[in-house]
Amino acid sequence: MSAGARARKTVASGQWSVVSVVGVGLIGGSFALALRKAGFAGKIIGVSSPRTVRAALERGAIDEAMPLAEAAAQSDLIYLAQPISRILETLDEIDPLVRPGTLITDAGSTKTEIVRRASKRIRRGRFVGGHPLAGKQTRGVREAEADLFRDRPYVLTSRDAELERAIKRMGARVVIMKPEQHDRLVALTSHLPQLISTALAETIGDEAGASRVAGPAALDLTRLALSPYEIWRDIFSTNSTAIDRALRAFIKKLEELRTTLRRGGLEGEFARASKAAKTLRRK
Repeated sequence: MSAGARARKTVASGQWSVVSVVGVGLIGGSFALALRKAGFAGKIIGVSSPRTVRAALERGAIDEAMPLAEAAAQSDLIYLAQPISRILETLDEIDPLVRPGTLITDAGSTKTEIVRRASKRIRRGRFVGGHPLAGKQTRGVREAEADLFRDRPYVLTSRDAELERAIKRMGARVVIMKPEQHDRLVALTSHLPQLISTALAETIGDEAGASRVAGPAALDLTRLALSPYEIWRDIFSTNSTAIDRALRAFIKKLEELRTTLRRGGLEGEFARASKAAKTLRRK
């Protein structure tokens, strides 16, 4: 059997020996560390800026740094952990660089546009959209953790047995979901909370002296407002319709609460909200 045939057989059987992480920041670095902790004994290549790959090598997240073309040519799995706009650009250029059957997945926070682009561009490789529902306010590979995904949902947009096994070994909960459903739901559970926190922080900031009496509730609810806009720019541009729908639903709920407050008696709203919050925590 030729070397090329052996390589194709390895990729097709799902026996990864070389994994490339494109974008070795918090999520990409954590994926590499989690993969290693889960028992992966092959080589992990990092594709990032010189400064980032130096930090990733020091952190022990990767074994080697390479340009994308060189890394893609030898990889069994390619993990795209870049900002959404860069993932889209990488999908435009990566397919001719990979061996037939190479698995390509991503960690983008929205899925519809990424999966649509992959369906047009990926032919030699095979693509599975992904999104680990995990993260921190801090960024960079120095903040990466092997257990970042543990006990967190990890969405995949289609089935892949080997990828699912790897994610489960990392301690995450695999959730299979269509891209459109994912984007609609995370607009409610992730993108809306960010905007609520942003609006609340601005509202409190507009009131002179409010910070002097801000307690744990204000601090907890404005934590997300500390997030840098650069992280969110691509999310808002690729999921604006679903986010607009979530905002309208939330504004409607606020108006209902305002009306009920004027009339007196918010007990029912508190009871329903408490039940919903308990369900969230059980999940």
